[in-house]
Amino acid sequence: MSKIKAGQGHPYARIMGVGGYRPTRVVPNEVILETIDSSDEWIRSRSGIATRHWASEEETVAAMSVEASGKAIADAGITPEQIGAVIVSTVSHFKQTPAIATEIADKIGAGRPAAFDISAGCAGFGYGLTLAKGMVVEGSAEYVLVIGVERLSDLTDLSDRATAFLFGDGAGAVIVGPAKEPKIGPTVWGSEGDKAGTIKQTESWEAYRHGTLDKFPAITQEGQAVFRWAVFEMAKVAQQALDAAGITADDLDVFIPHQANERIIDSMVKTLKLPEHVTVARDVRTTGNTSAASIPLAMERLLATGEAKSGDTALVIGFGAGLVYAATVVTLP
Repeated sequence: MSKIKAGQGHPYARIMGVGGYRPTRVVPNEVILETIDSSDEWIRSRSGIATRHWASEEETVAAMSVEASGKAIADAGITPEQIGAVIVSTVSHFKQTPAIATEIADKIGAGRPAAFDISAGCAGFGYGLTLAKGMVVEGSAEYVLVIGVERLSDLTDLSDRATAFLFGDGAGAVIVGPAKEPKIGPTVWGSEGDKAGTIKQTESWEAYRHGTLDKFPAITQEGQAVFRWAVFEMAKVAQQALDAAGITADDLDVFIPHQANERIIDSMVKTLKLPEHVTVARDVRTTGNTSAASIPLAMERLLATGEAKSGDTALVIGFGAGLVYAATVVTLP
């Protein structure tokens, strides 16, 4: 018989609270058009994006995360001291070490929680949510703070006609805690590394270090390849998440996909045959693509506007650079 004592976990986990932060500067398409040959109509028709938020010098990855976290903690009705782990998903924190999660944990007054960063691009929130669920169920943390945060304006090439209009900044956070019944379904996740080149950083930090570049590295992508992959393959993953949760599209109240592109969202809605009663997140129109932050930001806005309500059943799916993906069904806080 094993001498290892089982952890004092919980049967299930749930999202208890959500918070978001969008930088104060709103950037319309007209600003983007100063550096690329395009039009407002073209940008809207291709992506659905009309505006995005860009962070100021003071709105750092840590500062935005602290603001979003404070709202999530208050929404969950707990204190910072009760948080046992902080998970931050980001690709735009430019210090290799230490993890920005440790700084955030200290600034919110969380005490001495486990704290670490993950890099899973636009699927990062789903990865973090899955890890948090496991911690709560296993018993290594009672409450887990999961943050998706990006300053993608720092990694945007404003001369690149294919991507200059896509990216925005912001932070979204949730508190994951114990539940007496299933509130976070099984996660369907994975990667397709053979397609890693379709979304990538233009150059390595090493090349920048050695002074062989004439400008700072940026994010680039093969738009058509990414679009086809997202529309056809991610709809399959979304359906698998529904199947894993034991429900059908008719049982859904809300659909919160990664806010990459409204055309992708529309295609997924059609492929999944979502009923008209399902509320679909379209935060991309005014927030742009915020990568790891996009799902919690969209969730926060739907709840704040009343388009979604506490207790609703929602399908969430993130997908992006890697290529990586993660989908699950959750009950909204």
